[in-house]
Amino acid sequence: MFEVIVLAIALSMDAFAVSIGLGSKGDIKGLGLKAGLFFGLFQALMPFIGYLGGKGVLGWLADYSHWIAFALLLLIGGKMVYEGLQEGIEEDIAAITNKMMLLLAVATSIDAMAAGFSLTLLDFNPYLACIIIGVTTFAFSWVGVLIGKRSGTWLESKAEIFGGVVLILMGIKFLII
Repeated sequence: MFEVIVLAIALSMDAFAVSIGLGSKGDIKGLGLKAGLFFGLFQALMPFIGYLGGKGVLGWLADYSHWIAFALLLLIGGKMVYEGLQEGIEEDIAAITNKMMLLLAVATSIDAMAAGFSLTLLDFNPYLACIIIGVTTFAFSWVGVLIGKRSGTWLESKAEIFGGVVLILMGIKFLII
């Protein structure tokens, strides 16, 4: 259970960082709920797709599954750290439309699909894990919009770097244990 919660928090950091950027735009009436729903839904769905793909190939790659999980989490975490050190795309967003929210939700959850492969290695119900990931992302996204409204974007990159480091550490744990 602990590993799933840590994974959920780490995966939600992309959406949290984007939500902070969105909240800093100004009028946030209803934006926290919208961001939570869009990001939470996609962050719950994508790991499940990754889990199903992992289950499909697990028989072929069972001997290498820990290495694959390590490599995927290392790549995803490294990408998040790199993006956290770069300028965010949120600065380029002019209007927060449903189409824009959909694109952001897909973009922030692609990594979660790859991380879903690691769910095949956990002794935990994958449906419950995906629900926990979605609810956690919903909460972090909602709070991210509120934080962005009050503080601007100074916390945005730090959240993404934190999530990336946690995913890298989880990958190392899969390799060692």
